[in-house]
Amino acid sequence: MRVLIAAFGNELRGDDGFGIAVLRQLESRALLKDDVDVQFLEVGTGGIRLAQELLSPCDRLIVIDAVNKGSTPGTVYVMKVEDIPEAGEIDLHLAVPSRALSVAKALGVLPLETYLVGCEPADVDELTMELSEPVKAAVPIAAGHIRSLMEGRG
Repeated sequence: MRVLIAAFGNELRGDDGFGIAVLRQLESRALLKDDVDVQFLEVGTGGIRLAQELLSPCDRLIVIDAVNKGSTPGTVYVMKVEDIPEAGEIDLHLAVPSRALSVAKALGVLPLETYLVGCEPADVDELTMELSEPVKAAVPIAAGHIRSLMEGRG
């Protein structure tokens, strides 16, 4: 089984770097089963890379990003992506995961299973490379959820 883990975000914008922080933790502590091939992709703010990477088929896609849903900062979300909108216009940056997934859908390269693991940010507007304390505390929690998803324990 091939699993692609893709992190969105700009680590120069505080909590927007959440996805990249989680990806780095996973890369440094990857304990995987022999039958799982995991690929890590730092998308940053150029989501077209995700659509390009999906041209090589995978069984499961896990997207990591800061997600603003109005909850308390540091809240971790794990959601199976069921509905992906049609691609309207294509922007080479595709900084938002939903737009990158729309392009992948239009290309016919979406995997059967797609998940979003997100965290409610406290601040994404300040120019800093530091995560806020609640978001920093959420990194290992999100990484644990992703390890479960990598092994098929959704």
